[in-house]
This record gives sequence, C-alpha cells and structure tokens, in this order.
Amino acid sequence: MKIGNRNIGENHPCFIIAELSANHNGSLEVAIETIRAAKRTGADAIKLQTYTPDTMTIDENNEHFQIKEGTLWDGKTLYELYKEAYTPWEWHEELFKVAAEEGLMCFSSPFDITAVDFLEKFDVPVYKIASFEIQDIPLIEYTASKGKPIIISTGIATKEDIQLAVDTCRNVGNEDIVLLKCTSSYPAPLDLANLNTIPDIKNQFNVEVGFSDHTYGSLAPAIATTLGANVIEKHFILNKSIGGPDADFSLDEKEFTEMVKAVRDTEKMLGVPNYEVSEKVKKNRKFARSLFVVKDIKKGDVLSSENVRSIRPGNGMHPKYYNQILGKTVNEDIKRGTPLSLNQINR
Repeated sequence: MKIGNRNIGENHPCFIIAELSANHNGSLEVAIETIRAAKRTGADAIKLQTYTPDTMTIDENNEHFQIKEGTLWDGKTLYELYKEAYTPWEWHEELFKVAAEEGLMCFSSPFDITAVDFLEKFDVPVYKIASFEIQDIPLIEYTASKGKPIIISTGIATKEDIQLAVDTCRNVGNEDIVLLKCTSSYPAPLDLANLNTIPDIKNQFNVEVGFSDHTYGSLAPAIATTLGANVIEKHFILNKSIGGPDADFSLDEKEFTEMVKAVRDTEKMLGVPNYEVSEKVKKNRKFARSLFVVKDIKKGDVLSSENVRSIRPGNGMHPKYYNQILGKTVNEDIKRGTPLSLNQINR
C-alpha cells in the first residue's frame, strides 16, 4: 500500500510520524516551528489532531467527566483537558501549508464526522483513528469510506474491537489498513509494551502493522522495527520547557532525531536474508583458518598432525581436507610456514 508517495510495508523504510498533539501549547507560532523542527529530525510526516472540546465531550463536571485514573491529567474534567489541548481548526490551513513547504507529509486524527469533512478540504493522504475512538464504528466507517489509507491505534482495544474496526473498513471497500500496536498509558511502562504483539497483529488481521509509542526514549521504536513495524508514531515537542498535557512523554528535537537515527540504523542492520559474502568480508577471509605446514618436511615425508595444522591465515587448503591428507606423502620439500596445496601431495 501507499501513503501519499510512500510505499508502506515489508522491504520499505519505516514511515515515521511526529505527533504534534497538544505540543503547540496554544501557540500557532510554536506549532509552525514544531513542524519545521520535525522535518529537521528526519520524520516523514507530522500528524495533527482535529477536534474541539465540544466535538469530544460536553462541558460537565460530574463524576463521569472528571479525570481521576492516576494519569498526568488528574484533577481536570474532560472538557477542560480538551479545551487546553485542541488544535484550533482555523490553524489547519497554515499548518498544512508549512508542512508542504518543508516537504513533510501532513495529516490528522479526526474525532468526529465533522472533522473528516473539514479535513477532506486539505486532500489528506491518510487518516488516523486514535486509540480511544476504535469503538466509534460510525466514525471509522465514514472515515474509511473516503477511500484514503487508514491508520488505527489499538491501545484500548480487545481482539474483538480490532476485528470489528478492520471489518468495518473492508465492508466499505477500504483495504489500505495499518494497525498500530499501542499501550494507552501516558507514559507507558516498559513492561506493558508487549511488542511481540506486532508480528501477531500482522498475522491475525492480514494488514500492515506499526507502533504508536508512549514510552520514554527511543528504545521501543527501534525494537518494534526489528519485529516488523512499518509505521512508527511518537509524540514530538519543540522544547519540553513549553509544557502542556503531552510534554512529559514527548521527545524533543534532539531526542526525536536520535530516535529516527536508531530506527534507520536498525533497518540497515536488519537488511534482507543474504548468504553472499561481500567484497569487504571476502578480503578478511584471509584471516580465516587453513592448512599450513608447521614443521619442515622433506620430499617423501608423511603428512601428520605434527607437521600440518589448521591455523590462521587462510592462504592454504580448506581445513575440511585435513583428515583426508593425513597419512599421504609430499612430492617436494616444504618449509615451515608454507600454506599447503593439493599439488604438493602424492595422491
């Protein structure tokens, strides 16, 4: 499958997404500079979130709407959090424009149908369904019906939730699906990452697979790459001193650059199945073992473990012939330190 002009899948580079989220902290200028910084890190895309507090919830402070689950946001109501965190819709045109100028793909997570309609104006290359919206089947159905690739985070999902979301996309003719392994805890503890789920998702649901990371640092994305993740998403902030709801588990420019390098270096090391010896390695084969004469031998002498050994370097016969040549005689005088060759042996 393709996202924009990028091939997604096995044998293609990871598609690395810098998640802007609330990391503009209410400043359009910060949002713009964050996009430019994301380009400098080597990210492939910047992702926005398209909602308002009123499209997410209602302004209510009874116990159902209070955050008190041991999160970074405890003490707020849902409405208060989303009012602080949302990206104003009137910014979107400028943010998409800046991303295009930087050569950075830009797309968003819509959180309701009106957001999908709004984002369609920007001809987005892909849509992202957030973890907590995986059960919003009408939203997934409507979004998938636009015919764009769809990325879905699975952070709160059961296997049944994931299957329903995938089936919903396929039922409207959309097969371009990426499922992201995700732990919806902010930050996510390492022991809950369960990265071995990544290849299992691919096998279970026959989709492309990736990783949305909320752990600290860049270790998890690099490991996810070894397990077959073709998309990596991570929260990105210009500078953690900006603060904001997501600052604690976001990477700054230096850290995100290091993460991108770790993923790219991992891809280089993984390579492809290959048993050929490179030219560089071939040159080093001279330091392998081979059969050498280790004691002066006269013509007619018998080869034995006393006068022939498998040693470095690799200029003599292959050691696999060692047992075959023992007991045979030589047809010339051979000095100690001479690589043994077949034409020196009577057969």
